[in-house]
Order: sequence, then C-alpha cells, then structure tokens
Amino acid sequence: MTHMLNCHLDTIQIDPVDMTEDFLTLASRFADMNGTVALVSGGDMDCARYHILGVDPWLCLSGRKQEMHLSVLENQSVFSADPFDVLGDILKRFKISSNQLAGMLPLPFFAGLLGYLAYDLKDCIERLPRTSVDDLNLPHICLYSHRYVFVEDKPAKKRWLCMTKPPGDDTSHSENALKRLNRRLTGSLPGSRSFSGDVGGFSSSFTQPDYEAAIRTIRDYIAAGDVYQVNMSQRFVMTFDGDAFSLFRALYQKNPAPFFAYVHAGDHQVVSTSPERFVLRNHSRVETRPIKGTRPRGRNPEEDCRLRAELENSPKDDAELSMIVDLLRNDIGKVCQANSVRVTAHKRLEAYQNVYHLVSDVEGILEPDMDSVDVIRATFPGGSITGCPKIRAMEVIDELEPVRRHIYTGSIGYISFHDTMDLSIAIRTATIVRGKILFSVGGGIVYDSDPADEYAETLHKGRTLMDVFRGLPSSEKPSPFVWLNGQLMDSDRAHVSITGPGIQYGWGIFETIRVANGHPQFLADHLTRFDASWRHLFDSHPPDVTWNAVISQVIEKNQLAETVAAVKILAARRNSDLSPTGCDLAVLARPYRHRLELIQSDGLRLGVYPFPRQSPLADHKTCNYLVYQMAAGWAKRQGFDEALILNPDHTVSECATANLILICGQEAIVPESPHVLAGVMEKAVLKRLISMGYRVQKQAIAVTDMISADQVILTNSLMGPVSAIRLDDRALSADIRFTEQLRKDVLNTVFNLKPPT
Repeated sequence: MTHMLNCHLDTIQIDPVDMTEDFLTLASRFADMNGTVALVSGGDMDCARYHILGVDPWLCLSGRKQEMHLSVLENQSVFSADPFDVLGDILKRFKISSNQLAGMLPLPFFAGLLGYLAYDLKDCIERLPRTSVDDLNLPHICLYSHRYVFVEDKPAKKRWLCMTKPPGDDTSHSENALKRLNRRLTGSLPGSRSFSGDVGGFSSSFTQPDYEAAIRTIRDYIAAGDVYQVNMSQRFVMTFDGDAFSLFRALYQKNPAPFFAYVHAGDHQVVSTSPERFVLRNHSRVETRPIKGTRPRGRNPEEDCRLRAELENSPKDDAELSMIVDLLRNDIGKVCQANSVRVTAHKRLEAYQNVYHLVSDVEGILEPDMDSVDVIRATFPGGSITGCPKIRAMEVIDELEPVRRHIYTGSIGYISFHDTMDLSIAIRTATIVRGKILFSVGGGIVYDSDPADEYAETLHKGRTLMDVFRGLPSSEKPSPFVWLNGQLMDSDRAHVSITGPGIQYGWGIFETIRVANGHPQFLADHLTRFDASWRHLFDSHPPDVTWNAVISQVIEKNQLAETVAAVKILAARRNSDLSPTGCDLAVLARPYRHRLELIQSDGLRLGVYPFPRQSPLADHKTCNYLVYQMAAGWAKRQGFDEALILNPDHTVSECATANLILICGQEAIVPESPHVLAGVMEKAVLKRLISMGYRVQKQAIAVTDMISADQVILTNSLMGPVSAIRLDDRALSADIRFTEQLRKDVLNTVFNLKPPT
C-alpha cells in the first residue's frame, strides 16, 4: 500500500459556479456513476447549511474486517490491515498543508473522503462475539476521494466547484476527466426514472411476538444489573425495482432532514434520511448530538401538541437521553482536553414530518496530538444507537438481532484532508442491493419500556421509508406458493426442521421437471427415477401422492399455467415418527427462461473442473449436491457457462447441471462412469437420435475425445439439448441448427397429460 500513497495532492482549485439548477437536479446528472456521493441538508437548522456532491473518484478505500481494497487512479491493491490504520495513513499522506490552505474559502469540505463506515466496523475496535448472520456480505468501510466536489452554501445561495488534481495524474488524464465532467453538466438531464416495491410490502426479520420477547429479555438483563439500556432494532426487506436516486429524491421532497445522503457504491446504493449528527470536527472543536426520545406527529393540531408535551415531560425519555449524554461525554473525553467537554444544550425538541425527537449537544476541544481517526475510534459506533454500557449493549444486540446491521447505525459523511469531519448516524437509512431494499429501525430499551409500545415506535420511525412506496406500481408478484406436506402455503411460511438429517446431511432426493403451459414433460420418467431413489435411500415405499395433481395446483397458484416453469419435487428426511414417510415432501415452482436466452449465446462454454469426483450418491438425484454447486460456482468465476466433471481416472463423467452426449459420425456416445445418474432428457434425446438413424454407444470418454467429436451435446430436463461450443480455451465443433431442431423435436412433444397410474 505504501507505494500507492507516497505522494501528495498536486493542486486544489476552487471556483464559483452558477446555480442554474437546484442541487438535487445537479446531483441527478451523476447519480448513475459508481462512487458518486451526495450529502444533502434539509431544513433550516444550523447543522443543515451545506450541500456536498462528490463525483469522479480517483481514490477508493473499501473492505471487510482486515481485508482492505485500495485503488488510486489505475493502481489497485488488496492487503491485510486495520481499516482505521489505513484511513489514518490516507489522511496523513494527503493532508493539506497550512500553505495550501492560505487564501482558501472557509468551506467545511473541498477535498477528502466521502462515504460510509458500517456499524460492523465495531469489531475492529472491540473484541465482541459475532453470533448474528452477515447475510449481505457488503463492505464495512467504503470511502471515496473525488476529482470534483460541488459545495453549496444554502443560506448564502452560493455554489463552488472544488477540483483536485490527483497525485501522479498526467495532463491527458486530467483533460479527459474535465471533458467527462463538462459533458455531464451540459448534456440533457436524465429522463424521469421510477422505482417500485413488492406488492406484498416489507417483511421483517422479527415477528411482533418475537420482537416483544426480545424487549422482555433486555428488561431481564437490566433487572439483573447487566446493562442499563440497549438499542434494539428490526430489519425490513422488500423487493425493489427501478432507480435508487429517484427514491432518494422522493424521500427528500417528502420529509427533508439535515443529514440526507446518497452513496452509489457500485453493486449497492445507500439512501439515508438521517436527522442525527454522530460527530462533527472543525479543527480543534468536536461536537456530537445524540437523539433519544421519539413521538409520532399528531393527526390534528390538538393531538400534535399533546404528543409534543408528552415527550418533553417524559421522565423515561429524559433519563434515557441523560444516560446517553453521559456515555458520549465519556467517549469524546478520551480525545479531548481535560475539562473542555460540556453539554451546551439538553433536551432540545426537534420537529420532523412524522416524528418529534429530543436532542442534546455535547462539545469538547480536541487534544493537539489527536486527529479525526482518533475521534472515530473513541466514539464509534455512536452510543445513542448502541446502549449503555456500550460494549455490553453491543453484545446483547448481537445476541438478539438475527442479522448484522451493516450500514444501519454506522456513519455517513465526510472526513476532509484539512481537519474537518461531519458524520451522521445512519438511521432512517436504506440499502438497495441485488434487487432488494432493506432498512432497520429501532429504539432504546430501558427497564420500564413497554414491548408493544417499542414495537409500535419502530413502525413510526420507519413510516417515511414505507409510505413512499404506497400507491406506486408493484415491481413483482408476492412471494411464491409452495406445496409442503399436503398444504399449499406462502413460501415465507414454509418451514422444515433443522434437526432432521435432510438438513444436516443432505439426506434427501429431488427431481426437476419442465412444465410447459401447465403440462409436466416426461413426468412418468421423473417419477420412476424418484421412486427408485426413494426405495434405495429411504428403504420404504414411496409416498402415495398424485404428483400430477399437486404440480397442477402449484402451477395454478403461482400463475404459471401459460408459460414455461421449472418445478421441483423434493423429499428431505426428518426426525419424526409422526409421518409414515419420515420425510418432508415439497413441490416448488418458478418461471424458467432458457439458459441460451439468458447468456445470449448459441451454445455453452465448458470448463474442466479441476477436482475429479466419484461417489455412489451420484447414482441418485440426492440433496447432497454440494460438489455440483461448487463446480458451477467455479465455472462462473472462471468465465465458463458450465463445469465438466471428471472421474478419478480423469475420464469424463458429466457436467454440473447436465448430461453429455458426443456425436461422432453416426454414433451417439455417452460417457461410461462408475457412478452417474442417467438423465430423463438424455433418454429422450437418445430416443430421438435413434429414430434418426444414430447408434448409441456407452464408453469411457477422454477430454481429447470431446475436442475431436463432431458435436458435444449437453442435456437436462429444463433446457433440453444444447451445443457445447468451447472446452477450456479450445473451440468445439458445433452444428447449432442441428441442436436447435433436436431441441424443438424433443421439447415440443408434450408427454404425460394424464395422471400416471
């Protein structure tokens, strides 16, 4: 890393720019670019004076735990280090000297880092247990330094463009960057973009009874003297489709707050509507503004006044805020001069569109040998959203919340190269990732907290984010329906026991069936194979189920009767004597798009999986399928469409998701393997080839035989026969028209229209 940072910023130029369009419109011009960060201040409070927009990053620091990714211009490095140490090194290397600052405008930020610090960075500060699940796998730190930063002073109605020349940047790169900027500024505005959510709405990581039970557990800890207060949250998730910045704009127009933020982090975007400052640094001055105490706004003036007075006069909320103020006084006291820390305001009431909050201001004077990273280390994460004492509160949070928080209750904002910093607490904050939107809401729990009231408070706090989706078109259908143990149900309600060997050991079997326009294809062959595996692996009679009728119910319920669907019949062993089969039985359905359509190709590219395998389980379609999943994942990472599985003697076995047929002259050759399951589609394709005059042979096949074959065909029940067009780095002979016709001949023939006897 050191060689990437052994330089200084060359030049910083600040020019006034005309305010011909509002700041959100300006930001919209860059919102689709990776690394764009917008910090937008709503309202007229003193902490909401400036808008800041960073575009075209020249430096990016991201990482999880100790694995850091640093890119500077075209140079990239991955290394192991403490993220706060790396952050400190960057700030020191690019620190703007007093000579450079001379004559500069007194702006809070013009060069430095913009982005977020996830709550999970706490594990780099304290040694804490990690018993919740990190299901997002997103960066814990994500910060950018930009070539261009727009800063707007709202009250003065002035805007500046701050331009940084990165270290080592040559003239041509700088000129090209400026051209890119001008094209964005002078080009037409992006068209109106929409966003939508799932018709089923948000689902929570908790049920209400479970959330209230967690509150009671915290009260038990408090009664035992284990902790005084814990911030408990629940996470909501929903399908999301459309433009994240349009959501950001809609939220700002609905309920502007001082610390709105938009971060385009490439594969995910963060939209924050936070009202809470975490920590401000202005050279030697340090400030934090904890929020504790919330009431919803009233539906009429009388109710609004009553709720406001209730909050202002609440002993519980007063005690809660006072407790956190003491915690934060202690935190900033670690880095501030003795006797400089003081509470400058206590129990200020702040009014927002949907809630009232109680706020306090705590200030201190930084020790001369301390810097911004020292301030963060001393205070992160903010005490107002952990609890007291902080370390034990964070342990309880991890014990009771099922998923990691990521950005929620972390921080978003700027850390400058000239000793200023302003970070918000990431509450009222949503992440858009992999077609989902998720956000968390919580509240501080003390001994006299009422579980039902605390649950209701989380809904009040999340109302702004939830309400923005009301009345919008839905992005997709509700969660699919499944058939489980004789009952049709929403998949969210479908559960099987984790103690059964079906889950613990993969002791189960399945069949995947292509259903075209409501008609299962080759169903009798699938069921014959399913029943044979059942007898062999479960040593009992197969279940007496009319699978054709069950499949029809699932297809109809999921509205898939007029399309092609992939249906899976699944049986998983369980520890129960109540079921005569001893298994959980399920039928699932999903829409199916052909693989060639998805990858927009005439054939599949094969890669030889470097780990040969042989297992007697391969004689059956078992749920012990991990080796095939690993092979498929390997192929994707290597840029292939499919993995070729070898036997221990390095002869060909099959593919991760398909059987193989080689065409050599008038012979159709299938691999001979000690353990491999003959495919239902393979059987149908061979039957068709025989009718066309081909002779079927079964023999040992080497990889070189595939290269010399006239045609390599891959088959499975969903996609039918398709051509393999490459094997590793070698092109394969492929007659695409032949395979397409073969696929039509087989797939267009609908079998098993009547229930099998």
